[in-house]
Formats: sequence, C-alpha cells, structure tokens
Amino acid sequence: MSQQTAVSPPTTTHGTDAKGRALTRTLVVIGFAVIVALFLLLIFSAPVEDPKRISIGVSLNQLFVWMGGLHPLLQIPIVLVIFAVVVAIVLVLIEFAPRPGRGYLIMRLVACLAIPVLGFMLLRPYSNAVFYVVAIALLAGALLFFADFRSRQGAGYLFQLILFMTPAALMLLLGLIYPAVSTFFKSFFDKKGDTFVGLENYVWVFTNSAGWVSVVIGLAYAVFIDRARGEKVLKVLVFMPVAISFVGAGIIWKFMYDYRQGDQLGLLNAIVTMFGGDPVNWLAVKPLINTLMLLIVFIWTQTGFAMVILSAAIKAVPTEQLEAAQLDGTNAWQRFTNVTVPGIRSSLIVVLTTVTIASLKVYDIVAVMTGGRDDTTVLGFEMVNQQQRFQSYGHSSALAVVLFLFVLPLIIYNARSMRKQREIR
Repeated sequence: MSQQTAVSPPTTTHGTDAKGRALTRTLVVIGFAVIVALFLLLIFSAPVEDPKRISIGVSLNQLFVWMGGLHPLLQIPIVLVIFAVVVAIVLVLIEFAPRPGRGYLIMRLVACLAIPVLGFMLLRPYSNAVFYVVAIALLAGALLFFADFRSRQGAGYLFQLILFMTPAALMLLLGLIYPAVSTFFKSFFDKKGDTFVGLENYVWVFTNSAGWVSVVIGLAYAVFIDRARGEKVLKVLVFMPVAISFVGAGIIWKFMYDYRQGDQLGLLNAIVTMFGGDPVNWLAVKPLINTLMLLIVFIWTQTGFAMVILSAAIKAVPTEQLEAAQLDGTNAWQRFTNVTVPGIRSSLIVVLTTVTIASLKVYDIVAVMTGGRDDTTVLGFEMVNQQQRFQSYGHSSALAVVLFLFVLPLIIYNARSMRKQREIR
C-alpha cells in the first residue's frame, strides 16, 4: 500500500510583499507631492501687509538675542549645554526608539510628528504661513513614520537612518542648498530684492566693462627641476609662495609695485629710475599693464602648487616608455608631448581645474592691491563689492550665478575624466 504525500499549494508571499512595497512607494510619492504643493502654495500665497510672527513661547531668534547680551565666557558653556542636550536626545532616540514594542512604536510616532513641528515653530513663521508650516511638518512626519513602519528591514530601521542623516542634511540644506536657491531667485530681482527685473542683472554682468598660464609655467618648472641639481632646494623655493595667503601676496607685491616721487620704495620703480626713467604707477596703467601686474601675483602664488603635483606625476611615468620612445629615434620634445603629457593627463586635469577655479573666484589680490579701480575688478571681487558697497543684491546674486555656471563645466569635465581613469584601471 503506497502512501501519497500531499503537496501544499504555492504561497503568494512574494507577490503580496511586492504589492505592499508598490503601495508604500505610491503613498510616499503622493505624500511628497502634497508636501511640494503645500510648499508652493506657501511661497505664492497672497502677501499680507506687516504679518506678525507666531512663537510657541521661545524661538531661536530670542535665544540668540539673549545669548548675545551675555558675557562671551558665559556663551561658551551655554552653547555646549544646548549641544549636549540635542546630542543626548538624538542618541536616546537612536538607541531606544527602533526597538520592537508598543511603547517604542509610540515613541517613534511622537518623535516623527513633534520634532518637525517644533523645529519649524522655533523659526517663528509668519502668521499667514502657520497653517502651511504645521501642515507640511505633520505630513512630513507622518510620511516618515508610515515609510518606516512599512520598511522592508523592519520598523525602526528607516527612523534610525533618518536620525543619523538629519544633522548633516540640515547643515547641507541651510549652508549650501538654501543659499544657492535663494541666490538664484534674487538674481532676477532689483538691488533691494523687491521688484522682479528678469534678465536685467545678467545683461549688466555681460555688458559691464589665467589659469592656463600658471599650469604651463608650473609644468615647465616641473620638467626643469626634475632634471636639475639641487631639486629639493629649488622645489622649496618655488613652493614657498603657496604657503602665503592671497592677502599676504597682495601686500608683498603692492610694495614691489609701489609708486611715489622721490626715493623709491618699490623694487620695480627703483630699477626704472636707476636707468634714468620716470617712476610708473603700475597698478593704474590700464587696460593691460595693471591687469598683467595682478596676473603676475596670482601666477606667483599658484605655480608652486602646479609644479609639485606635476613633478610627482612626471616621476611616476614609466622609464621604460621613455626609453622605448628614445630607441625609436624621437627627440626630447617628442618624448615629452607623446609620452610624458599623456602619462600625466589626470594630474594635469586636476591642476588645471583647481587653478582655473581659483582664478575665477579670486578676491583678495584685487581687494588689497587696487580695490577694483582702473578696470581691475574681477567676478569674485565685483560680486562682494556689489553686495557690500552698493547693497545691490540683484547684481551680486547674478554674478554669483554666472561664477557658478563658469565653474560647473570644469567640475563636470574633471569628474568625467576621473571616472574614465578609474574605468581604465
């Protein structure tokens, strides 16, 4: 008599889990869309004349004002205590809230709903924005709690992950993302930030009347010093200006270019008068001479950096390749262009990108040596000058956006080149 084993029907757990995850993603996307919609309604809602700020009895602004009236020696322990309390709360939530159990579930729910609301209310929102602020905070907290509860890794995992990421995310949001977005929007408004002017600020930027040089000179230095006696001493001498700040370099070279009648203090005019010439106000001769004088200062400070990086890259080029090229009958220039330069391509890209970005955002040299007079202003200096001296936030923001757009292609090209290098390796 044979025994037959019953075969149980296949379970549908996998399909159920997949449907559950799809439902969770759908609800999270819908909730995020509602948050974005509320945020847009908050921004574009009708303005209220002289709106009052709502407080829950204490605010960050009141805290800072109170601390500002204290002695500096008292401010330090107060800041440390506040920091310790915040860290302690975060550590307690990270340690206990993710645990299983109804009590810990309630702790996570309260934290998800209360922390966003308290955080927003501590900023004292305007009276006409309280509804949107509270709604956004509650919806964001509920969305986090729902996503955490439905997490594949189990309830508490996503909550703990968000707590770990929140401090860094807040710093990134407040220190980088918000200023960048705010600057972009301000670039379309007038100097006071009240009236929309469209592209007028950008028209002003492009109608208002030398990184390569540093890299080329640095590469020449690197090739020369690599074959010269006393390599270490020469490298130290060339690299020394890198340790000097742009402000210090500007002061040093301002003395070099010093212009006065009578006894000359500046070395350049001392040489001119020694040969019978008249002293020249080098920083006022426009449009070419004074710009060249400033470029010399920048090149002087950046050449050492390029030289050190490229010199190390040149030493890493395999000698077998150079010897093989020499056996093929190539001269020194052909070996340099066909073997050395391709071998140090990644280092060249890094140095060129770094020096070019530094040249685009240079401020100190112009501020110390000329103050932007006689057509010597640059993007970085003019951006600060428009904001601080003329209080023109629109022009300053437009210059900041243009500076970012100039730097962005260099960063993208550098990132792509480094990725290609990694793929080749």
